[in-house]
Amino acid sequence: MKITVRMKIFACMGLLVFIVSITFSLTTQMYTAGLIDQFQREQIDANYLSATPEEQIEIFKSYFLDKTRLDELLQVTNGVRLSFFVAIGLIFSFWISGVLTLPLKKLISAIERVSQGDLNVKVPVNSKDEYGKVAQTFNDMTLRLREAEDARRRLVADVAHELRTPLSIMQLKLENAQQTYRYVPPEMLLRLHDEVIRLGLLVEDLHVLSLVEAGRLALDCKPLDLSARLEQVVDDVKMEAEENGLEMRFYSNTRPVTVMADARRITQVFINLLTNAIRYTPEGGMISVVIEDKVLDRNAVYSCVSVIDTGIGIPDEELAHLFDRFYRVEKARSRHTGGTGLGLSIAHHFVRAHGGFIRVMSEPDEGTTFTVYLPSGNFQLSTCK
Repeated sequence: MKITVRMKIFACMGLLVFIVSITFSLTTQMYTAGLIDQFQREQIDANYLSATPEEQIEIFKSYFLDKTRLDELLQVTNGVRLSFFVAIGLIFSFWISGVLTLPLKKLISAIERVSQGDLNVKVPVNSKDEYGKVAQTFNDMTLRLREAEDARRRLVADVAHELRTPLSIMQLKLENAQQTYRYVPPEMLLRLHDEVIRLGLLVEDLHVLSLVEAGRLALDCKPLDLSARLEQVVDDVKMEAEENGLEMRFYSNTRPVTVMADARRITQVFINLLTNAIRYTPEGGMISVVIEDKVLDRNAVYSCVSVIDTGIGIPDEELAHLFDRFYRVEKARSRHTGGTGLGLSIAHHFVRAHGGFIRVMSEPDEGTTFTVYLPSGNFQLSTCK
């Protein structure tokens, strides 16, 4: 059972009432015992002993009532008791306020350190009540802030690296042309134009990725025959696959397969996946595109598209980072093979924006399967126009 702060306060107040009750009982008992001792010293004599039992009771009652008159009780006994109880209440209140505010003091100190830029601060979680939950939430928040800061630094470094390569090539060629004063052949201009195109694609990919990550990319969702669109995409990239010595096939058991989607964005998803498969599948390999409808997963119905290649594969430890910006797997997936390094990240975020997800299965040197899950039927998204 989880003990809440309210339960702690209730328990502490109950303890205070118990202490006050015991103290009141003890002081009353001591006061009564003192009166009885005083009665024995002052009233028990020969006359008292010779009286009848009824008269003795009346004498004791009269003496006790006389000694506990209201004015004397208020002035002496109750005054002492009141002072004692007030002192106990103040001490107990001071102690319980310290116990209840100590976690807040630790949290305030940690918040001040975060405000000064220290994201490595961590608050101890010593309980499972509201204070413990706040401390755990604070620790989770600082962890996410550290991860976001690390991602920002990596992004800046990656973008700087990606921009530096084409810029360096362009600068070198232009400087050589200026220093030699020679005629600039069309071939050199074409190379410079290619680098300009590469820079433009990188900047555009970064812009689109930033929009979709911020939830600001509006999708023009309409009913789309996914099977027909995939067949067209496969035809568009088949020539590139054949130039690389690859065989590409498309399989569909049912037609049409209708989904609510932004046709342009979904097309970009599958172009990115197919060009990625072509890039990392050796000559003589095969790339298959398989579409399935009404697949039940996570208590929802999806249309699934699998892009299966017989390429170099991906190690298990790399799969978790596959959709990160600029992430490349081992030396075989270097920037020299082409691309901006953002294709898979863009595909991942586009599919998520449609309410779906992507799964990856891979075996090194055997191949990789990317499976895109898109909600079936009339699934409507708040991000659609």
